[in-house]
Amino acid sequence: MSLPPGFLDELRTRLSLGQVVGRKVMWDSRKSNQAKGDLWAPCPFHQEKSASFHVDDRKGFYYCFGCHAKGDAISFVRETENVDFMEAVRILAGEAGMPMPQRDPQAQQKADTRTQLAEVMEQAVQYYRLQLKTGVASDARAYLERRGLSQQALDRWEIGFAPDAWQGLWDHLKSKNIADDLIIGAGLAKPSQKGGKPYDTFRGRIMFPIRDARGRCTAFGGRAMDPDDNAKYLNSPETELFDKGRSLYNHGPARTAAGKGQPLIVAEGYMDVIALSEAGFGAAVAPLGTAITESQLQMLWRISPEPIIALDGDTAGLRAAMRLIDLSLPLVEAGQSLRFAMMPEGQDPDDLLKASGAPALQKLLDAAMPMVRLLWQRETEGRVFDSPERKAALDKALREKIKMIADPSIRSHYGQEIKELRWQLFRPQRTPSGTARSGGQRSGSFGKGGFGKWQPAPVPLPSTKSSALAMAPGDTVTHMLRESVIMAALITCPQVVEAFETPLERLRCINPDNAALRDLILRHAHEGPEVLREKISSARGPEALENLLSASHVAIVPCIRTPGDADMARITVAEELAKLSAARGLDAEIADAAEDLTGVADEGVTWRLSQAAEAADSANRSTQKEGSGDFVTADNGVKLEKGEVTRSRAMFDAIDFSKRGRKQH
Repeated sequence: MSLPPGFLDELRTRLSLGQVVGRKVMWDSRKSNQAKGDLWAPCPFHQEKSASFHVDDRKGFYYCFGCHAKGDAISFVRETENVDFMEAVRILAGEAGMPMPQRDPQAQQKADTRTQLAEVMEQAVQYYRLQLKTGVASDARAYLERRGLSQQALDRWEIGFAPDAWQGLWDHLKSKNIADDLIIGAGLAKPSQKGGKPYDTFRGRIMFPIRDARGRCTAFGGRAMDPDDNAKYLNSPETELFDKGRSLYNHGPARTAAGKGQPLIVAEGYMDVIALSEAGFGAAVAPLGTAITESQLQMLWRISPEPIIALDGDTAGLRAAMRLIDLSLPLVEAGQSLRFAMMPEGQDPDDLLKASGAPALQKLLDAAMPMVRLLWQRETEGRVFDSPERKAALDKALREKIKMIADPSIRSHYGQEIKELRWQLFRPQRTPSGTARSGGQRSGSFGKGGFGKWQPAPVPLPSTKSSALAMAPGDTVTHMLRESVIMAALITCPQVVEAFETPLERLRCINPDNAALRDLILRHAHEGPEVLREKISSARGPEALENLLSASHVAIVPCIRTPGDADMARITVAEELAKLSAARGLDAEIADAAEDLTGVADEGVTWRLSQAAEAADSANRSTQKEGSGDFVTADNGVKLEKGEVTRSRAMFDAIDFSKRGRKQH
């Protein structure tokens, strides 16, 4: 059975030899450089312990320096699976998702036709190059000179010109005795709809030959010289030689340059690729006037595991980047992703190189953002997240995108990175003293205004700040002790942090040290206890952790005495957070009561205080026994803690109603 022309080329393009061989060998991590496709392992064809078997993943070939075995993916499958050529192709085609072609008795004839079409295309290349040197191309030469292209660059890129004539190329090729069907089949001419001679596809355009990975000219791209032309750039129609969605401009030379260590850069157009290559960035390619397809993406990953998408700094360029994210997420693998270098607004790579030179472009490439950051930017930029519903909508949108990732390990890492970015967006604002301030709002404006700006929180009223209970030193100390217990429990058992993320984010720590610990815990708990302790020691000093865990009120807590007991740590943190929440509620009610008592007092104030006290009492029952003498029962049957009642009465006594001109009741 003969395979259709181009089938094996397409198969080799879609497959990674490293993945095919990787099922049979264990790579030597010391010698291998997976980022460059340079892989080494003990040879699967003979018994050895040293890693003498070399795979060049970018070129698609292997070689053993011991037994001298060599070949490509097809030969590797033939040898290791003991199958013939066609069965090896069938196995690899199944892996690549390519259906095996049906038996075609005319396969040889088609192969001959493709060879003839390629020869016709080379004739066209020579014709267009000659036309660029004639008088009719003076405007085209002037344009290319303004774009900074020297004669050497024009020759290197084989740039030509199609005269503004209906049958210029057609007549030239017919004079070479080339058949009509070959000229039309190559996409160089179109049949007339009026019964006349076929006419040239390209007229009045600067011509850029498009070559495949093997160096054959398969198509042309033409840049119109007429500013009123509806199509500024025009590509050849699809033919037996040319599939636009499976082709890249400058594919072969870029693959060679990337193999020598240059970063693979994906630009938008021919001139960008030429400018990049002439400036020393030889591994530059471009899709052909359309959004990047899945096939092109796989081709890019065959050249480099992490191409840099260098898109124009305008709205269209940003939209193209966002579309590419959705295409790429289901396809990313370990070590195989994309990075994005956004050009300055209104500039493309060619503009930037002319204005600022290669160092400026290199700086942008070095700062290229990973795909997860661009995903975050897309979902947050220009939006305000000042309500739980909006935050929940953001979480839902991001979860849906992360679900698209097939690899569970990458999916997990994306989740952790999103959690970090979310923490930076929604974390409580720190005051100069280090304490948290709540009640503000911030808007998400990633990339233009930072991660968001806070609006000032309401200023506490003087009567609230002067509340006797709010100023009680005993309560402040208790609050700080509970904070310390919570932080210590989470540090010794960080796997429970995820269950308490929301209350921890809202926790207003009185002690600045505890506030700093809380931030470190939320950011690094998922990395494990050892890493968390290391981060704390690095940020707060080695003595900070030792002082916390050795404090008497912390050391006696059961979950501290038995580190790693998740159930005990979970119970401890939940109880302490509940007690702090109840205490804050009581403080707020008493502060509000003090405000209300400046007006006309009523029984509602007493009821609210009793309810708040009951809530605080319930939160503390786990550590206090009923009937211990610490509680008193009010006339209305509500049980109140003695200390709270004493402090409340002291507060009421401290309010001088006569000076406020109010009647006492």
